[in-house]
Amino acid sequence: MISIRLFMLLIRASFRSRMQYKFNFIFSTLMSACIQISEFMMVALVMMKFGHIHGWSLYEVSYLYGVIMISKAIYRTLASDVHHLEKYLVSGDLDAILIRPVPVLLALMTQNSRILIAEICQGTILLFISMKALIGSGQIGWSAIPLTGFIILTGAVILFAIGLATAAAGFWLTRIESLQNMTEDASHTAARYPLSIYPKWLQGALLVLVPVGFVNYIPALYVLRNEGGLGMLLGTIIVAGVALWLAMRFWKLGLSRYQSTGS
Repeated sequence: MISIRLFMLLIRASFRSRMQYKFNFIFSTLMSACIQISEFMMVALVMMKFGHIHGWSLYEVSYLYGVIMISKAIYRTLASDVHHLEKYLVSGDLDAILIRPVPVLLALMTQNSRILIAEICQGTILLFISMKALIGSGQIGWSAIPLTGFIILTGAVILFAIGLATAAAGFWLTRIESLQNMTEDASHTAARYPLSIYPKWLQGALLVLVPVGFVNYIPALYVLRNEGGLGMLLGTIIVAGVALWLAMRFWKLGLSRYQSTGS
């Protein structure tokens, strides 16, 4: 409980610090919104022409897109600089965090925090439009709404675990941008679409090596198509718990071997 209160105190202070630069906040939010909208519009235009992607309708793909967008936004809002650990390793600035009277990970998570309003709003709009249509057609029921909220939170945990494990690799590699391009950026992009469109080896990688498939695709099979039963959701919870535990262990191992590279 003390760690949670401390986290909330630190992240509020970080938010207040960021909001002192209102123009930068508004500009970055608008730019992010334009990028996200343009990316989805390209997909939507293709689907409107061909009707579906491997049996998945535009509304179903919108659901996948919205879930992972909000999950990622929550992860990046609450643990922003975990993704940017490389700059601390290269510059040696991690040393300054190590001497603080708070856990290193907690201090890092609350550095430079910012609320990703554009991503959260766009993801919410996508989910509202898609779920309204799917409920209206009778494909899903109202129970899908609270289930989706739970899926989003579980997905945020999985994405945090992936990001933390990737960051921890920096204690050995120092430079991890290329690795992050694969484990976070590329995998997140791939997970916006049904995994069934990919070859089997890539499906396996996105479910086992970098389990982004459990952020939205696996639970969506149950919520949208009633496939697999509650086991789909149970499996998602287990994956989230195991992934977080492994990532924390890997982080602690890496931190114990950290040697400053700064000058």
